[in-house]
Amino acid sequence: MNDTIEWLKREGGLRIIDEELDVELEIPHIAYLEVKKGEASRPLLFTRPVWRARGIKYEMPVLMNIFANRELTQKILGRHPDELAEGIESLMKFKPPRGLKEKLKALPKLFALKNVFPKRLNFRGECQEVVIPKEEVDLDALPILKTWPEDGGRFITMGQVYTRSLDGSMQNLGMYRLQQYDKRRLGMHWQIHKDASHFFDQYREAGKKMPVSVAIGGDPLYIWCGQAPMPHGMFEMLLYGFIRGKNAQLVKSISNDIYIPRDVDIVIEGFVDPEAMEVEGPFGDHTGYYTLPEPFPVLEVETITMKKKPVFAATVVGKPPLEDKYMGWATERIFLPMLKPMAPDLLDYNMPENGVFHNLILAKMKVHYKGHAQQFMHAFWGVGQMSFVKHAIFVGEEAPPLEEYEALTRHILERLDPAKILITEGIVDQLDHASPQTLVGGKLGIDATGPKVPDALEQRLSDRELLEKMRQEAPEIVALKQYMSETPNPVTVVAVRKERSVKATLDALTPLARYVAIVVVVDAENNDLENPYLLLWRVVNNIDAQRDILLDPFIGVDATNKNSLDGYVREWPGDTHCDPEVLERLKERGLIDADDEAIRCWGLLPFDLYNEE
Repeated sequence: MNDTIEWLKREGGLRIIDEELDVELEIPHIAYLEVKKGEASRPLLFTRPVWRARGIKYEMPVLMNIFANRELTQKILGRHPDELAEGIESLMKFKPPRGLKEKLKALPKLFALKNVFPKRLNFRGECQEVVIPKEEVDLDALPILKTWPEDGGRFITMGQVYTRSLDGSMQNLGMYRLQQYDKRRLGMHWQIHKDASHFFDQYREAGKKMPVSVAIGGDPLYIWCGQAPMPHGMFEMLLYGFIRGKNAQLVKSISNDIYIPRDVDIVIEGFVDPEAMEVEGPFGDHTGYYTLPEPFPVLEVETITMKKKPVFAATVVGKPPLEDKYMGWATERIFLPMLKPMAPDLLDYNMPENGVFHNLILAKMKVHYKGHAQQFMHAFWGVGQMSFVKHAIFVGEEAPPLEEYEALTRHILERLDPAKILITEGIVDQLDHASPQTLVGGKLGIDATGPKVPDALEQRLSDRELLEKMRQEAPEIVALKQYMSETPNPVTVVAVRKERSVKATLDALTPLARYVAIVVVVDAENNDLENPYLLLWRVVNNIDAQRDILLDPFIGVDATNKNSLDGYVREWPGDTHCDPEVLERLKERGLIDADDEAIRCWGLLPFDLYNEE
């Protein structure tokens, strides 16, 4: 991995694009569409990035879509994530050996452990071949990307953010976006629940500036480690050593005491003044919505170091599927053993990428007693990053594999009982926009571990018949689609042009309770009722369980965009949509292949399928 580009050419089918392309929108739009090719997706190297607005041409290439598919992600890890999980589980069960025989038997494992701990070097690394002093620092010289039309500016999206506690006893690696404000300042978007934010609180209370080093590039495994949900206080580079089977080699930053990997491409060093905050955003984030502007700390850049021939690594976040699908898949598999101590009868779990990971978790378990699934729900919501999960669905060991989504959905609907649905409150991800307030919102837990339930419907109607009856009660309904109609709990998705609260709409449908079991309401704009993949994305993003789910006389789900009709007082963010002129320009140049069907399928541009005018 010393030369990532050559490795990706050999192992990942690297696609090299030599055309001159703008760091604002053009490069990100190409990468956004590439990863939607699924397992055929390839990493991309843009060799001639430019910033047309400033008249800048970059010699530094931009590398994107590094985690292009499952096969490449597995190659980056060196083996299948399940094999790594087995190794972690073995370590967690490891007991100190007794007697000579046990000690000799344990030697290989103990020998391997010595490679886990990072090694600090006392000389400069390849990442410090070029040193740019404070007076010459110019972030414009880096091909930082602007991904979405409404973004607040250019953002570093694959920065490895290295921080340490005030007393120096803990070091952390996180992956947070960084907005470029000007030639020497970056917005630090570390969310309030993250370790870096906890360290920041320590420096603020002490009245001291906080050192930060941001690394870009190097071994792709550094990037993956940056998003890994390690327990509080554990340095993510320990995970690197475990996976690689060799120590991470770290060198000291030039202007602060933070240690970074010797072989990264670029290092941006600086200090965060706890007293200096600046509005960061908006930014089209991995939820597929814009994060609204909000004050965050500011990194004052002291020094930039780099290799002689650096490569700038970046990623695109927005509506799924994207590169984080494959990074999240590896994380999900590898961290399964770490969940089992607090949920010993957990067999497997899955976080679908269109559930935006923290918005939906599916879990399979052995059920030993009444309330066992509810016990698991509370355990999940009380541990580490699992506490951000909004919706958790539990099935028994007889359920289909968790990635067989159609069969699993049928299995769940055959066992769905409103009496076994738990709605509560807890912390939510800072990016969640559906909750009535930031950081705290509704949680939904579904226990589908029991036997099959009786049919919830007295009579089944066709889509046309049911739509006609519904429109008589609620004229704002403009389209309807039934899913899983052969199960005891069919799902009826309706599109509305909202003229009143959806609660009022659902109340109006009460006379039709014998025809429906579950009614999911979405807006007519930007939703295709024939596209269950993005419907799920929309629903889990847009609901707060305490406000938006009704359990009687049928299960009602309000997945519309909220406004004053719903008593919602926060600003509702917009979808991440591509720039239509940029898409057309890239199509004309033969750089992307996106017909009208693909554009609608992935929600690339605004649309309205149910406009009757």
